Amino acid sequence: MTGEQAAFGALLRELRLSASQTIEGLAEASGVSVRGIGDLERGRRAAPQRRTVAALADGLGLDETLRERLLSAARAGRTPGYSPLGVRAFPRGIDDFVGRERELGRLTGLAAGERAQPVVVAVSGPPGTGKTTLALHAARDLAGRFPDGQLVLDLLGTDDDPPGPAELVLGVLKALQVADRDLVKAGPQGHAALYRQLLAERRCLLVMDNARDEGQVRPLLPAAGASMVVVTSRRMLTGLDSVHRLPLGELSPQEAAVFLTGLVGAERAAADPAALAEVAERCGHLPLALRVAGNWLATRTGWTVRRLADRLAADDRRLDVLAAGDVRVDAAFELSYRQLTPSAARLFRRLALVPGPDVGVAGAAELTGQRVFDAEDTLEELVETGLLGTDGDRYRLHDLLRLFARTRLNAEESAGDVEKARAALHRWLLETAVVAGRWFEPDHGAPPPTWRGTVDLSSADRARRWLQAEGLNWLAALRAAAAAGNHAAVVEVAEALHWFSDQWIFWGHWSEVFGTAADSAQALGDPVVEATQLNYHAWAVLLCEGRPYDSLSRSALALEAAQRAGDLAQQAWAHNYAAWAHRLLGDYASAIEATRESARLFESADDLHGTLQAMLGLSIVLLDAGRPEEALACDLRSLAFLDEAGDRVEPHIAAMARLNLHIGMGRAHALMERWEEAVTHLRTAGDLSLDGRNAAMLSRCLVHLGNVLLSAGRPAEAREAFSRCVSLGLDADPQRVAEARDLLARLDAD
Repeated sequence: MTGEQAAFGALLRELRLSASQTIEGLAEASGVSVRGIGDLERGRRAAPQRRTVAALADGLGLDETLRERLLSAARAGRTPGYSPLGVRAFPRGIDDFVGRERELGRLTGLAAGERAQPVVVAVSGPPGTGKTTLALHAARDLAGRFPDGQLVLDLLGTDDDPPGPAELVLGVLKALQVADRDLVKAGPQGHAALYRQLLAERRCLLVMDNARDEGQVRPLLPAAGASMVVVTSRRMLTGLDSVHRLPLGELSPQEAAVFLTGLVGAERAAADPAALAEVAERCGHLPLALRVAGNWLATRTGWTVRRLADRLAADDRRLDVLAAGDVRVDAAFELSYRQLTPSAARLFRRLALVPGPDVGVAGAAELTGQRVFDAEDTLEELVETGLLGTDGDRYRLHDLLRLFARTRLNAEESAGDVEKARAALHRWLLETAVVAGRWFEPDHGAPPPTWRGTVDLSSADRARRWLQAEGLNWLAALRAAAAAGNHAAVVEVAEALHWFSDQWIFWGHWSEVFGTAADSAQALGDPVVEATQLNYHAWAVLLCEGRPYDSLSRSALALEAAQRAGDLAQQAWAHNYAAWAHRLLGDYASAIEATRESARLFESADDLHGTLQAMLGLSIVLLDAGRPEEALACDLRSLAFLDEAGDRVEPHIAAMARLNLHIGMGRAHALMERWEEAVTHLRTAGDLSLDGRNAAMLSRCLVHLGNVLLSAGRPAEAREAFSRCVSLGLDADPQRVAEARDLLARLDAD
């Protein structure tokens, strides 16, 4: 009991006795309970809020002077952060809070300063992301800014029968110590107005935890005043207006490691940091899963972190392992899953069949047989409920939710239905990949008029975006086709993607695509097809993986198969890739000989595109051999060849050829110390790379450009070129990015 509480209680007792009233009489006159008045007089309760003091003053019949005296004593007896519930302690589980600095900073900023309107923040996210923990941690930190009270309401949104708005409003009114007489006077129909009036007069912080939907929350939001409301929900609560939205995802790998370390102890964490990182990754960096894993280790002191990491490694057992006592990660997922509509639950289960990390709307539609627009609505329902994330127009399941979806799929659908859905998705992926890839193939281009696809492939740019977005998905479908012996489909896909691969050189999977297709071609027993796919594989091993010795062996096999088939064009391509490998190995004489042989064979086969490639290859060999004048002359002949051929050369191939020619001419001029001409050609090549959205070629242009600018005595411009190269991202040539980073470091050192 504080002195201020005692002073208020003593004054109240003095005024009651002066009015010759018993506690029971004052209770009847004021509407404040007998026990409440007794506790106030004895100092067992903190001084009440203004409304309760006013009711006591009315019950005592005080004049203005005595009324103000009682109100002043009440104000003195209310400490900062006083809660009408009589507690400032929040539920357990927030002392080990980690991360979320951005979110906490935003909540603090919203709570700061004077304002005339209430602030409402909707914190949403998938199950287990720590929404409640964040809200309670913030509430504890912000309590001092809300002297009229802090309330935590559990809205029980995941229960089958959560409380309605009327019940919740009444609970808040009682917590704020509204007199029973006033509640009766207002009646059930007036409680909402009384609630709004009360919050308009006070500066309170309300945490409304675990909201079911907008309808449960909307009547609880104050319309006026300086209060702040933080609502947590698994749903996004899209229907709420004028709210600040704070979506939560998983923790960063670093935050997850810190969180686990706090639970298992610094010594055990430091003993095997790699295992700790594996545990965090297999928990999907999800706070609930991390807490369960950490608690498991904390109670099993004989276990190493490695032992738990290995136990979590098996996908089919991971959710069973992530259980500690009565807390199970999959139980949190189940609460949201059982609230889905049947169509949403079905799609959620089948999203476990998506082989890559995410999927587009059309792919999701294939899983369920829905129309695309209907599938999009269903996906958005899953997003709204917090079970599905988005990244632009892509939809992504969290790793643990994917495992949960798989368990529900196996439990609720027959093996036949599951396989039918998987086959439909794979078939669609491969068929669409063929149509998209043919945009870049000579003699193909746009989809035929008879094609009725579910994605827009009306331009080469749209086709490129689809192929890249769905890359890991159609690659998995290709693997499945090869495993099933569907070799014709494998070869068809690889053939359709041959020229497209130049647009996405460092994807990282072309060697597998064309190597798989070469095996399928051999199984089909067609030497022309086999030679073709072996040549593609030689290219991928050479350029994408930088293994010229291995590429030579593949091009030799391609040459043998092409000779068996009597196919001049594939013989020429085999010599072309062999020349490329010899050049990278520094054997320029062999490279020039092989290049000239490939040119002869291409001309005999009347292969325009192949002839162009041979001309480009010869120029590059001459450059590397230190013969820039001859290389430049070769480039000029190639440009003339392109101009003469006109539209007989496929546009994408012509664009790539011009890009390479400008790089070659820039390098040739640089070797002859003609800096301005070199810079002009390399900048042109960079512009062409940007037009074609080819980060791999752009990275090469920028490194060549930077080196030329350095040689020309223009270090500031060189730094800009190297910096652009470093910032290009994963599609750039990793060797060129590393080179640019090293050159920047040298510039910094100077």
